[in-house]
Amino acid sequence: MIKFEMPELKIGDLIAKIPIIQGGMGVGISLAGLASAVANEGAIGVISSVGIGMVKKRKTADDKNANLEGLREEIQLTRSKTKGIIGLNVMVALTDFLELVQIGFEEQVDIIFMGAGLPISFPQEMVDKYFFNSKTKLGVIVSSERATNLILKTWEKKFNRLPDIVVVEGPKAGGHLGFKKEQIFDNDYSLEVILPKVIEEVKSFEERLNIKIPVIAGGGVYTGEDIYNIMKLGASGVQMGTRFVATEECDATDEFKQHYVDCQEDDIVIIQSPVGLPGRALNNDFLKGVKAGVKTPFKCPWKCLKTCDYTKSPYCIAIALTNARWGLLSHGFAFCGSNAYRVDKIVTVKQLIEELKEGFYKAVQNYGDLAVPATN
Repeated sequence: MIKFEMPELKIGDLIAKIPIIQGGMGVGISLAGLASAVANEGAIGVISSVGIGMVKKRKTADDKNANLEGLREEIQLTRSKTKGIIGLNVMVALTDFLELVQIGFEEQVDIIFMGAGLPISFPQEMVDKYFFNSKTKLGVIVSSERATNLILKTWEKKFNRLPDIVVVEGPKAGGHLGFKKEQIFDNDYSLEVILPKVIEEVKSFEERLNIKIPVIAGGGVYTGEDIYNIMKLGASGVQMGTRFVATEECDATDEFKQHYVDCQEDDIVIIQSPVGLPGRALNNDFLKGVKAGVKTPFKCPWKCLKTCDYTKSPYCIAIALTNARWGLLSHGFAFCGSNAYRVDKIVTVKQLIEELKEGFYKAVQNYGDLAVPATN
C-alpha cells in the first residue's frame, strides 16, 4: 500500500509539514506546553495572549504589566521547547492589543494571528519597523468575505502590503463568535458556505498583486476526514482548538480537561458574553446562575477588553475563565467548540496528530487524491 503524507502548509517561506494550526485558546489553555508539543509534531502551535498575567500570578485580578511580562516569558519558554513553528493569537478587542503585538515582533514569533475585531489600525512606527523588516508573518482571523475584503483593501491602501495568511472561523467554533446569535445555526452562514466566498475574495487580491495568501478554515473541524473535506473546498489547512484541549500537554488543569470528557451534546450552549458577543460554552451551575440573574461581585483592576462595560456586567469574564482554567468550575465556565461532546478521553498531542493523519489518509483512499506520496 502506498503511504501518503498530508499536503504541506506554506506561508511564504514558512513550511508546516502538517496543515493544522492549533487554535489560540485563553485564558491559559494554550501556552508553552501545548504550543510547543503541537509545533514539535510538524503542525503550528499557538500561544493565546489573553490573560497570561492572571495565569502566571494565579490571581483573580490582572494588571497590564503582568500580562505583557508574562507573554514575553511564555514565548521564550515555548521557543526553548521547540524548533517548530509557533504562533501568537492576539485579540484586537484587548486594550493592550498593540503592546502584545509589539512583544510578538520583538520575540520573533513565526506568526501573529489577529482576530476578535478588525486589525486595520497600527502606529506608523510599528508598520515601518516590522511590517516589511521582520521574519514574523501576519495572519488575520475573519468570519465573512465582507470582513476579508475590508481588511485586505485597508492593508493594501494604508500599509502597502497584505496579511500573509487568512483564517476563516465558522459558527461551530468555540469561544467568542463573529456571528449574530440568529446566524449561528443558519446553514447560510456555515463554514462550508462562507469558506469558498472568502477564498474567492482572497483570490481576487492574489491574482491582481501576483502573491499567494493561504486561507485556513476552522470551527467544527474534528476528524481527519473533516480536514480532507475542508481542504477539498480549497482551504490550505485547518485550525483546530477543541481537540487539543483534551491532550496531556494542554496547559489547562486535569479538571478542566475532564469537563470536556464528561460533557454531553446538550451541555453545549450559546451564551451572551459580557464583551458583547455570543459565545459557545459548556453549561454548568455558574452559567445557569448567570441566566437566572445571579450577579458575581468583582473589582475590575484595569479594563482588559475594549468592549466590556464592567459596571453593567453580571460577572468578570476574565476571572470566570481563569477560575475554570484552574478547575474551579463552580466559579467560572469553559468555552468549547460544537463537537466537544465527542471527546471521550485524554490523549497526547502525538497520538491526536497520528489519529488525524490516519483519518485523512482513509478519506483520500475513499474519496480521491488530496495527499502526496511519502518521500520515504
